[in-house]
This record gives sequence, C-alpha cells and structure tokens, in this order.
Amino acid sequence: MASNRINRINEEIQKALAELLRNVKDPRVSGTMISITRVETTPDLRFAKIYVSFLEENKAKDALKGLDSAAGYLRRELGAALQLRHTPSLQWAFDDSITYGAKMLKLINSLDTGENKED
Repeated sequence: MASNRINRINEEIQKALAELLRNVKDPRVSGTMISITRVETTPDLRFAKIYVSFLEENKAKDALKGLDSAAGYLRRELGAALQLRHTPSLQWAFDDSITYGAKMLKLINSLDTGENKED
C-alpha cells in the first residue's frame, strides 16, 4: 500500500503532466484528446507509470508512440515543475476504463426496464 507522500506525489505528477501535454508539439499527441487517469510511482521515485485514456480509440497507438517520443521533454519539464530530488522515468500505459465504462452505460441504458408503458 502506497504511503500518503507517494499518493500526493502521484497527484502532483498527474496535474503537472495534464498541463504539460498541452505544450507538446508532436501531432500524434496534440491531435487527440488525452486524459491521464492514474499515476503509479515506485517508492524510490525512479519510475512512474502513467495510465492514459484517449477519446479517439483509433489514434491511441500512434498517440502512445508520440508520448514515448516526448517522454524526455515531459520528464525535464516535470522535474522543473515539481522540484523533486529524482524525477521519475515516465512509462506510458493505455487505460481503457473510460471506454469500458461508456460501453457498459450504453448497454445498461439499452436494457428494457420491464415496466408497463402507456401508449
């Protein structure tokens, strides 16, 4: 279980990266809506796994490649913004929880409730 310090750092990394993603000039990244859903940092702050979700699923693979390409820039800017002793290496992971939730909501809404409907 992560400590409160790690949880606070994870939240700060998530907020800072959300701001920094707006400045990335790579068309693979700037061409799609990206949401950072979760950040998991190792206790020694050497690695951070960033879970991202995309509005357009068909652009997810290219956008992840763009994020990998921009990882050095983002790490440098993150280090300047957070002023940590060690800025973690960024590892990107696709998170389909938002898409899965939208799919489940659509299925639930399509179910017939079984109530009598007046014509």
